[in-house]
Amino acid sequence: MSDSKDVSRRVFLEAAAGGALGLSAAQVAGAGVAAAEQPVREVVRGITTRRIVQGEPYELAGKRLVFTNWYYVRPGDLGWINDKGESVYVKGNEGPWGAHYVGVDTPRGIRLVAQKPDRILGPLERPYRGILQEGKLLRGWDSQAYFESSDGLKWEKKANLVHAPEGLVFFDPAGAEGERYKSVWTEEISREAFEQYRKRRPDDWEPRALLHVEETGKVSCIRGAVSPDGIRWTKLPDPLVVEYSDTEIVAYYDRALKKYVMYTRYWSLGPRTGRLPPDIRNCWTGVGRRAIGRSETTDFRRFPPSDLLVEPPPHLSPSDVLYTNCRTTVPGAPDHHLMFPTIWHVDEDDTSISLLSSHDGKVWHWVPGGPLMDTQPFGQWDGGCVWASPNLVEFPDGAFAIPYRGDNFPHKYPRGQRKVSLGYALWSKGRLVAVEATDRGEFATIAIMPPGRKLRINALTQRVGRILVQVDGISGRSFADALPVAGDQHWTPVVWKGHDDLGSQANRPIVLRFKMEKAKLFGLEFA
Repeated sequence: MSDSKDVSRRVFLEAAAGGALGLSAAQVAGAGVAAAEQPVREVVRGITTRRIVQGEPYELAGKRLVFTNWYYVRPGDLGWINDKGESVYVKGNEGPWGAHYVGVDTPRGIRLVAQKPDRILGPLERPYRGILQEGKLLRGWDSQAYFESSDGLKWEKKANLVHAPEGLVFFDPAGAEGERYKSVWTEEISREAFEQYRKRRPDDWEPRALLHVEETGKVSCIRGAVSPDGIRWTKLPDPLVVEYSDTEIVAYYDRALKKYVMYTRYWSLGPRTGRLPPDIRNCWTGVGRRAIGRSETTDFRRFPPSDLLVEPPPHLSPSDVLYTNCRTTVPGAPDHHLMFPTIWHVDEDDTSISLLSSHDGKVWHWVPGGPLMDTQPFGQWDGGCVWASPNLVEFPDGAFAIPYRGDNFPHKYPRGQRKVSLGYALWSKGRLVAVEATDRGEFATIAIMPPGRKLRINALTQRVGRILVQVDGISGRSFADALPVAGDQHWTPVVWKGHDDLGSQANRPIVLRFKMEKAKLFGLEFA
């Protein structure tokens, strides 16, 4: 594609990016001005803070609410009453059987279960340096070109890249006009360049970056590039940070924190004694378990060294390590953070992919249900090892798809005849994690500010199962008024005796209650 066409393409991309995110051109251009500050919030009358004020009601960043952890589920409370029905909670002098327990919003009979993908597509041709979803449009990059797709399967090349970056691409809603797309990757610099860096930033380096310096004279670092349109790229002159991170690095701009966040490779191991001579080459590579690190900053050009975020948990084998992170979000719910890390089983040179979730990108939970994917039988295109890569996207039929790479040989097998292929793992109808009641269950949500007047549900019940939904405190929206949700319902409207709206007032929070019988709830969507 010619330079003139590249320029035309840039104008289109900038307009599309702003429109897809609901931002005007002025908002996109000026978003970086206040990126470092939280808004002033009143705590009590006359006392304000820029710190995040925690508590309900919650705001949703998108239109969907997906239960990948217990963040949106009320934990419940309790009371103790005497035979007269009077509260004797903490106070009172009743004997061992004189007070009676009363549950308050207590969730019962439910559990979270990660669902395994029900379809695999591949091998196929698709971009491999990041897939971004903006509305119904999918954008993708490889090492030479920019592509677009409407279905994730057929990709059309739109432009050749100019000075292509070497890492995953992400869109920055707070970026300056010439830096709305960014990329990060690992690289090496000379010892001389490191010494100059260390003079400017004496605290922004990590000792493991010196792993090879005495052998090769090279120091590991993380580099970055910026672009106005995702096509024409400029490599930043200085490292973002000097640290060792020899894996696929994932970065994004966090709108809640108003910071850039980067997920890196880290190692789980303790501090070395200072009573012996230095030996950075041999003191950690054989004993450190690969793990996931995290770094955040208000200035994309200056990251601090990563901190350990997630390490291999005790329920895994002692030889299992976290090889990649694949941080992403739920389609339609950008505040629902997910990871699809590849677990490398060193004792067998085998791999599997699991699922973690977070409400803020800092505190992460292993989603129950076991591995999502195992390496396929040896001899298949993905029968050696498997690696998920951002981002989780939604196909036109409603399926959630995570891109992944499959190798025909185990990870550390001789690579002379290795073949790398690409594919997708799919969850039909976006059914990634379920709140499940195998018999009967109930729960209530945290109060939320509904981003719409109507509610849709993604659920599946057995033939004799059902789900009832109540909007707490709203006349005509009780369990008694609810039309039971039964069968296979994919973003089906929730109805109460002919009414399909929530019945709530504008700018007022709601609490949703659920009664479930032999059912799985996969998510809610407001309209």
